[in-house]
Amino acid sequence: MKTTALVLVDIQTDFCCGGALAVPDADAILPVVNGLMRGFRRIILTQDWHPPGHVSFASSHPGQRPFDHIALPYGDQILWPDHCVAGTPGAAFSPGLNLPPEATVLHKGIHAGVDSYSAFLENDRRTPVGLDALLRETGVGEIVLAGLATDDCGLHTALDARTLGYEVTVVESGCRGIDAHGSLADAWKQMARAGVRLG
Repeated sequence: MKTTALVLVDIQTDFCCGGALAVPDADAILPVVNGLMRGFRRIILTQDWHPPGHVSFASSHPGQRPFDHIALPYGDQILWPDHCVAGTPGAAFSPGLNLPPEATVLHKGIHAGVDSYSAFLENDRRTPVGLDALLRETGVGEIVLAGLATDDCGLHTALDARTLGYEVTVVESGCRGIDAHGSLADAWKQMARAGVRLG
């Protein structure tokens, strides 16, 4: 029998209020997410875990600034401020997150030369991040998704989940987006077209 898992995306200090790459109003999801965790036995949290000098950092590309775009072998890459460097306080989960001891943590963005938005596949669209294997080995066929940011890592994780055959519900009140140039509305449209349900 297929079961359901709660997948929480990148609820980390650098993406919350005051962080290096803060998502607007991110801290507002914490009560929602803490409530969700009380209703699930299988909980997986993704955690951006970049090495220093990661390819997605503007500081790794002399003359470039945060939010510039560059071409990499796997396609277009947005450059970000340094964020979620492995082992630093910014990479830690938000202190407002009440993590149960049985939760599983999945690191992503760990390879220096490729970024990773989805928790299923890195941005080269070939390298597995690990979520698919983790879900399948525990018999999960449906995920409930929340976290940061809706129009970035949340979107890509939800779309890949649908492509791989999972049923997906995104809890809108448990997400916040960057919303650059209409990206949030576009993300919801993409998810709806892919058969993602809103919860």
